[in-house]
Amino acid sequence: MNCLNAIDQVLTDAGEPLRYDEITRRILARDLWQSQGATPAATVNARLATDIKENSSGSRFQRTAPGVFALRAWGLPEHLPRERQQPASTDEKPEQAKPVVQPDTPSQESQALSFTDAAEVILERYGGQEPMHYRAITAKALELGLVKTTGKTPEATLYAQVLTETQRRKKRGEMPRFVMEGKGFIGLSDWLEGGLARQIELHNAEIRKALRVNLRAMRPDKFEALVGRLLVALGFEDTEVTSYGSDGGIDVRGTLIVGDVIRTRMAVQVKRWNKNVQSPTVQQVRGSLGTHEQGLIITTSDFSAKAKTEAARPDAVPVALMNGEQLVRLLVENQIGVSRAAYDLIELDGSEEED
Repeated sequence: MNCLNAIDQVLTDAGEPLRYDEITRRILARDLWQSQGATPAATVNARLATDIKENSSGSRFQRTAPGVFALRAWGLPEHLPRERQQPASTDEKPEQAKPVVQPDTPSQESQALSFTDAAEVILERYGGQEPMHYRAITAKALELGLVKTTGKTPEATLYAQVLTETQRRKKRGEMPRFVMEGKGFIGLSDWLEGGLARQIELHNAEIRKALRVNLRAMRPDKFEALVGRLLVALGFEDTEVTSYGSDGGIDVRGTLIVGDVIRTRMAVQVKRWNKNVQSPTVQQVRGSLGTHEQGLIITTSDFSAKAKTEAARPDAVPVALMNGEQLVRLLVENQIGVSRAAYDLIELDGSEEED
């Protein structure tokens, strides 16, 4: 099911207008649509805003308030952007003019999308299952306000980010969401009908799930040793596992080196948990940091909203967060706990065909 159909289903079942973030939560909870971007709520909001802007009264959706959407078939009063308000009569004094509603476009109402998420939106909405050139994708994303940038070469930025994400997902054994068609043209992998690539992705998805289950079943010492191996693969040096199985202190210490220039001392706590990590854990890690150290929490589960807010608090030492999904992706990318198998495909050699 595509994104707009999933939104339609959620609104139909709800029978009432919903905010775009609540729509997103229900879509993901019911597995009606899977976003491969980092900000699914922003993507849902952008796709709704784009559909309404492009189709106007022909859209099956409408706004009833900023960020709140309903099905047009319900016939509810519509929240209109400024450009669609009726102009005041010419004989009306300026001070008597009715206040107008501020524009309700993706660029003003919603959080801007990443270049890759915006590219996915544009391709789904305007591609017609045919590749588009990255310059055309960028121009449309900027026109609709899906991305915000002060850079001088947004087209190059979009193309570079799509290429980087595609290469990285292939390295992780994941199905890339984009297909590079050559000469700057980009398509979506969702347009591909089944085939070997889709079968491989389904297999790899099952392996990633199994790996996450295995991580939760590991003995504490083995799990922390595995995390130590991952940190080395990510560029850490002088790593030292400081404790096995304790649930209160720093588990691994090391120095993250980037390009032989940047050296950051890191203190890592690992949580082989099923429950989400809460903000007190972030505070505890921050309180355990030594001089000039930064913190990192790695968990097989996820982090609560308050934990994420606490970790990013601007007036405190930063604490980085790595959840179970990110952990599995990095393990696969660095072939820790998994192995890669390559297979050769054979095809008929045309040179041997009879004339």
